[in-house]
Amino acid sequence: MRAAARDAAPAVLGFALVRAVGVAVLLYWGHRRGDPALERLATIWDAERYGNIAVNGYDCGLPVLATSPQAGNACSNLAFFPLYPALIRLVHALTSLPVPHAALLISWLASLTAAWGIFAVAAWRNGKHTGVLAAVLWGALPHAVVESMAYTEALFTALAAWSLYAALTQRWIWAGVLCALAGLTRPSAVALVVAIDGAAAVALVRIRRRPARQPAKAGWRPCLGALIAPLGWLGFITWVGARLGHWDGYFVVQRLWRSRFDWGITTVRQLGRVFLHPTSVPFAWMVVALVLCAAIALGAVTVTHGQPLPLVVYSVGLLVIAVGDSAFFGVRARFLLPAFPLLLPLAIGLARVRSGSVRVLLLGSTTVLSALYGAYLVFAVDHAP
Repeated sequence: MRAAARDAAPAVLGFALVRAVGVAVLLYWGHRRGDPALERLATIWDAERYGNIAVNGYDCGLPVLATSPQAGNACSNLAFFPLYPALIRLVHALTSLPVPHAALLISWLASLTAAWGIFAVAAWRNGKHTGVLAAVLWGALPHAVVESMAYTEALFTALAAWSLYAALTQRWIWAGVLCALAGLTRPSAVALVVAIDGAAAVALVRIRRRPARQPAKAGWRPCLGALIAPLGWLGFITWVGARLGHWDGYFVVQRLWRSRFDWGITTVRQLGRVFLHPTSVPFAWMVVALVLCAAIALGAVTVTHGQPLPLVVYSVGLLVIAVGDSAFFGVRARFLLPAFPLLLPLAIGLARVRSGSVRVLLLGSTTVLSALYGAYLVFAVDHAP
């Protein structure tokens, strides 16, 4: 562990520096406005809902549908997965920190753990230098401010990265357990489940084909890991269904949030609106459209350049979910934050740049733009990032 931490230190410190710049800009902007930045990071949009779940628990049933804007919010908190609010409640009980501060502490620690996991995955095949660059790039994405908010993306990315690393290094029990925990964090964990189970199936086939080189008992580990992996996601979906008395209760809740898989029809329409009538849409939508297009291009590069199978399946799965969902267009880029394998082609390309000053210039300018855009999302945009 000491050697691993020493290897990962440049990646974690680089990521922390990038995010510190982002938080510093937020603090300055909030001070100028008289609006405390940390309070906003801990309580705006979904962050407030996670805090409420940690304190008051989940709804007992579906709300009465609103018939007018004055009738209230008809959305249920059963759409939010339980691991993050459970951790908030635990940290609040152990430390007596206010619930918003406990939520923010968990998110920040999870983001550092995620940076370490991203480094481990990238360095496993492409070297430590590429691992450092991948972690830093993840902290400098346009919507990286979410990694510093009381949201689940940081926690989910940490669990996903280490689950994928465990699969890449043939630690199947750990891969399954971490995947199950990720399945209690976000609904998009289904992409991780498919990636882990697919990798375990491939490993099992290879074991069966090489009986002379592998002991007969080796096959039970990928089998057990594959069985454990979906338990978190399936468990919460089943629990919501039992609570509401409908087997598809969770998907009914999602429809209240106007979220369903429509094979990308809504996304295509919104992209057409953004690119054909750019003056009629918010600036944040333009950025989301560019992020989606870049992610699709990077997904194609990831598939064609022979990345390890678990990384390809995971990143493409998240991309399919982000593009195929009918949810509010402005959140699509946030859905892609955990898809860190899409950054590997960029990290590999940066690692090949011979001039260190050019790399510093590129990463520095990206960090500044990310920090400024993050402040814009937190203080100037009237919808969740």
